[in-house]
Amino acid sequence: MTRNGMPRRGRVAGWRTSSHDAGGRMLTPADIGVRATAWYIARRGEPADSRPDVDTASLQRRFAHLAPVAVTDVPVSGPHGAVPARLYRDPAQPARNAFVWVHGGAFFGGTLDMPESNWVGLELAAHGIPTLAVDYRKALRGVRHPVPIDDVQAAWEHATGNAEALFGAASDRVHLGGASAGGAIVAGVSLRLRDDGGRMPASLVLAYPLMHPDLPPNTAATKELMAKMPARLRFHPSVVHALAKHYAGRAGLRDPYAFAGVAKDLRGLPPTYILVAAIDDLRSSGDMFARQLRDASVRVELFAERSATHGYLNHPEANSAQRSLTRIRAWIDAFGDH
Repeated sequence: MTRNGMPRRGRVAGWRTSSHDAGGRMLTPADIGVRATAWYIARRGEPADSRPDVDTASLQRRFAHLAPVAVTDVPVSGPHGAVPARLYRDPAQPARNAFVWVHGGAFFGGTLDMPESNWVGLELAAHGIPTLAVDYRKALRGVRHPVPIDDVQAAWEHATGNAEALFGAASDRVHLGGASAGGAIVAGVSLRLRDDGGRMPASLVLAYPLMHPDLPPNTAATKELMAKMPARLRFHPSVVHALAKHYAGRAGLRDPYAFAGVAKDLRGLPPTYILVAAIDDLRSSGDMFARQLRDASVRVELFAERSATHGYLNHPEANSAQRSLTRIRAWIDAFGDH
C-alpha cells in the first residue's frame, strides 16, 4: 500500500467492492483504497521486507553491541486468544526500568519482525532496558477496535504482573510505548487503565503517533516541506480518516480509547515523551496531542526529529532513528533515579 491509501499496482486482482458501506453511505476513493489493501493483506499476507540485513541475526552482526541480547518468545493469553510477544533482554545487565513496545502499520499491517519492533527491542535491551515487543490482531477479516487494544492490554498486564521474572525490574518501573498506529493503541490502553484503576505505565513513549481520526492542520513550515515529497510518502487527510474508520468504525471515531486525541479529559495520564518526524503529514497529530496533554497538566516532552519522515524507526542505519533511540533511552533511564 502506498501512503495515499491505494494498492501499489492500482488494482487488486479478484477484489470487488460496493460503492457504499453497510449503512448505505457512499465510499470515498480513500475508503476503497484502504479496503482493497486490507483485503489483499488478509488473503495474501503482508509483503515481506526485501532488505537482506534487518533480521535479528543480521542486525546483531551489523551492530556488535546488539550481540549479547537474548530474544525469546513470551506466551501471552488475551480475551481473543494468544497474543504474540517477544522479550529482548541482555542477561548480563541489571535492569532499573523495562519497556513494553508496540509497532505500527496503519492498523492492518506490521509484524514483530519489522525493524520498528525488532531493532527497537534489540537496541533498548542492549543498553539495559529489557523490552517486550507486542503484536496484536490487525483490522483484517472483520477485526475492529477494541480488539487490538484488548490484545495490548493483556500483554501489558502480563508484563507488569510478571515484571521481576521477565525483566528483573519492579512492576512500577515498566514503561509503555508505541509507534504510529501503535501509539494510538497504547494511549488507548493507558486511558482505559486510568479509568478502570489498573496499573499505569511509569511513562508513555509515542513515536510519530496517530492520535486523531481527522488530522489537525499542519503548520505552514510543515506544509512547505511536505509539498516537496512524492505522493507515495504522503498521508492525505482523507486517507487518514479512511484508515481510522476502517480500524474503529464510524462510531469508534469519537471513542477516546481508539483515538486519545478526542478524549475530553486526559488528566491522570503518565508522563509522556512524543517524537514526531519533521517531514510527516502526521506530525500535526503528535504536536496537537502534546498541547492537549499540557492543557491537562500532564508532564510531556515533544521532540521533532529533523530530516525524518514517517516510520523512520524502520531504518536502523538512519541517523534520525539512532538519535531517537538515544532519546528514548535517556527518557526511560531518567526514571531510574526517581
